[in-house]
Amino acid sequence: MSNNKQTLVISAVGIFVCYFYFAILQEKITRGRYGDELQDDGSRGERFTYMLALVGVQCVCNWVFAKALLTITPQPEDSTPKVYYASSALTYLLAMISSNMALRWVAYPMQVVAKAAKPIPVMLLGVLVGRKSYTLQKYLFVLLIVVGVVLFMFKDGKSQAGNVLEHETLGQLLLVMSLSMDGLTGAIQERMRAHSAPSAQHMMLAMNGWSAMIVSIGLVATGEGKAFVLFASRHPELFTHLTLLALTGALGQLFIFMMVSSFGALACSVVTTTRKFFTVLFSVLFFGNALSSRQWIGAVLVFCGLFADMFFGRKPQALNKPAKEKLKSDAAEPLDETKR
Repeated sequence: MSNNKQTLVISAVGIFVCYFYFAILQEKITRGRYGDELQDDGSRGERFTYMLALVGVQCVCNWVFAKALLTITPQPEDSTPKVYYASSALTYLLAMISSNMALRWVAYPMQVVAKAAKPIPVMLLGVLVGRKSYTLQKYLFVLLIVVGVVLFMFKDGKSQAGNVLEHETLGQLLLVMSLSMDGLTGAIQERMRAHSAPSAQHMMLAMNGWSAMIVSIGLVATGEGKAFVLFASRHPELFTHLTLLALTGALGQLFIFMMVSSFGALACSVVTTTRKFFTVLFSVLFFGNALSSRQWIGAVLVFCGLFADMFFGRKPQALNKPAKEKLKSDAAEPLDETKR
């Protein structure tokens, strides 16, 4: 019993620490400035704008992590059609890129709360594409999340300068696009599971492999790869930030797999959702990303909807369901965490 408690504490603390630091690094890279050179707009320091390269680094590191997992714990051969992985990787990539790009114009708490609304597009596209059905209770919980997101995202235009409001609107549109791609990814993965039920490790390996290939093509075709290398050579501290980002992301996934395999998907969802709420809180307290009273109400509604869905909105699992099936059903969780 003590070993189980120790594993629970280590996994939970690991998830909190890794993804909290991951969030700090992600915001520093996407919203910070490198160097002290005077720019055309009068500001100092260059902005990091190479989102394809940032996503590519994460995909390669995630692929290496998944490969290591499969080496340590081999799984049955994967028979999933490649077209499922390729299409899922494309939507997964678009979700990551648009989410990272949004951080250039919106504060991190807004990104976290918006991305916490992932059940909305997943449910809609699950019905339309994945041919799934849900209970009325599930719809009510998602409605609570919708109301919370609307309250959080709504802004009083009079209180902001026009260009600031316009830029934030662009960031919000990118978050909506990211959520839509999340929904498509979830729907495709449902088809995948219905067809061949690949293990979480195989899904991670294939999706990140396909994503890395697609990103490589994009980096060459757009010329961003060369520009990224030149930027990194001018600001070598970027290598440290990217290495730490990849390391915390990979370690975070390790702790998520420990949590899911030992305690199930519900316990993991509780920890990761609680982590997101505290990320918003810490961002407000330590990074000056102040929220209005309406936004706090919206954030609380979103997380209440998520917790209610976790504890009351899940169908009971069959008693003879193998433990490895829980890993399969939660296969998207580690992928999702890397986008936060």
